[in-house]
Amino acid sequence: MSKRCYYEILGVSKTSTEVEIKKAYRNLALKYHPDRNPNDPEAESLFKEASEAYEILSNSDKKRTYDQFGHAGLTGGGFSGFNGVDDIFDNFGDIFEDFFGFSGAAGRGRGRSRARKGNDLRYDLEITFEEACFGVEKKIQIHKSLTCSDCSGLGTENGKPPKECPQCHGSGQVRHSQGFFTISTNCQKCRGSGSFIENECKKCSGFGVVKDTKKLSIKIPAGVDTGLRLMVGGEGEAGEKGGPPGDLYVFITVQAHEFFKRDGDNIIQQIPISIFQAALGDTITVKTLEGDESIDIKKGTQYGDHIKLKGKGVANLRSKKRGDLIVIFVLQVPTELSKEQESILREFLPAKAEEKQASKKKKKSIFGY
Repeated sequence: MSKRCYYEILGVSKTSTEVEIKKAYRNLALKYHPDRNPNDPEAESLFKEASEAYEILSNSDKKRTYDQFGHAGLTGGGFSGFNGVDDIFDNFGDIFEDFFGFSGAAGRGRGRSRARKGNDLRYDLEITFEEACFGVEKKIQIHKSLTCSDCSGLGTENGKPPKECPQCHGSGQVRHSQGFFTISTNCQKCRGSGSFIENECKKCSGFGVVKDTKKLSIKIPAGVDTGLRLMVGGEGEAGEKGGPPGDLYVFITVQAHEFFKRDGDNIIQQIPISIFQAALGDTITVKTLEGDESIDIKKGTQYGDHIKLKGKGVANLRSKKRGDLIVIFVLQVPTELSKEQESILREFLPAKAEEKQASKKKKKSIFGY
């Protein structure tokens, strides 16, 4: 027997929104729910059929497959099937919680508090250029929730195990009959935890955690750069109900340097030189991460020419191999010259050079030599 179209079952179209699909299913679930239709196999069948349609059409991936290939496209990976009405409540509990304000009978124990991992924390750390290049160990201080030392996170006086809640008998849920439904709500006495603290820990007031300041030593590896995030496991907020702590994420910001600029694993340094040094050559001293170093300027150096100092750059985070220091020469034009310097430089002007050459040719034609 062929299956009915899912859109036809819910009474919606392919262009219906997620909200419209959800509303259509809730209406059918109310109409055909077995509690409203006892000993009615047809109603139960229609209820399961509507639930199957909703599972597919409420899932964007399954809906896309169904729209393209129909029921055949869902074979082996579509509807998971239900063993009974309770299974439907397990899968669609949110529908009934949204509509009625409570969870279905199959939701027993769902509201029960469980151990939860603590929240992650963020810490912004600023370091110098040199610290980023060579690595550094930094001591930081963070304010966070810590597991209470008096009760070991249990929230009880002297750390004794909490007692089973006498009202829900440890289930965390209390069942009620309301109309056609049998529902479960969170136990008011234990707030769904299933356990009851008779005498609360005085230090943490029964929460199991306390706010405090903790000092940490953070190792920053060589080669880090701005934007890098380091994770320190287990140094976030304390977990709830005995759950594990969260993690601490340290976000790195590297201060700008007076002389150096980073380019990957290389360091760029611009050095101003005079036109005389560029023309005649010179030996100058430049700064490196390890200290001063002498380098030679070749005769005829042009603007933008550079010298590469191997292994004087930044260590690679993975390979630990250091990049290079690249010294780029920038010609600096003098603003003040002596008359003698100005006279010498004028001899290099194109007009003066041509005039001088023409004068030589003229003399040669008059005197013949």
